[in-house]
Amino acid sequence: MFSGIVEEMAEVIAIRKYGENVDFTFRCSFVSELKIDQSVAHNGVCLTVIAINDPLPDTYIVTAMKETLDRSNLGLLKVGSRVNVERSMLMNGRLDGHIVQGHVDQTAKCIDMHDADGSTYFTFEYTADKAMARRGYFTVDKGSVTVNGVSLTVCEPTDNTFTVAIIPYTRENTNFADIQVGTVVNLEFDILGKYIARLNDFR
Repeated sequence: MFSGIVEEMAEVIAIRKYGENVDFTFRCSFVSELKIDQSVAHNGVCLTVIAINDPLPDTYIVTAMKETLDRSNLGLLKVGSRVNVERSMLMNGRLDGHIVQGHVDQTAKCIDMHDADGSTYFTFEYTADKAMARRGYFTVDKGSVTVNGVSLTVCEPTDNTFTVAIIPYTRENTNFADIQVGTVVNLEFDILGKYIARLNDFR
């Protein structure tokens, strides 16, 4: 479980494809604190650490399988790409964001961005699916959504778009700094909405 509060950006050092899976080698500042089998969110995708400092120092390796690659933007990564990373949440700490599972639901595309009052507003469009919406895959005004692993508050939602406001600190310290119109991002919809939608099925 995660909170959507990004710790830093990790850099893709190497990519190795084998079969339908992909091994990603990342470098970040907390590699020395990692352990094998530890969960780390990468652009909101929970992946398991399988190697540390092997073969390169100050790096770790995770594996993404086909299902993950199909649902997320990880398959678009290149050597040098920056991803938002967050280690799993400590249960004795504050929940500064919202409950994030690290299970990306689908991708979205940035269709607009503009500056206003010191913040940057990003609008994202995703594929609308009524069956998925009935299962809680939608956004609501002032609700929570996770974009590339960042916990954000929704404004101006429609059936297949929503807007978020990014303060300068977040833009400078996450890969929102790299997002432009046309950039593909990962979405995880609010788990509370999914549970409520599921409960409605039993009425």
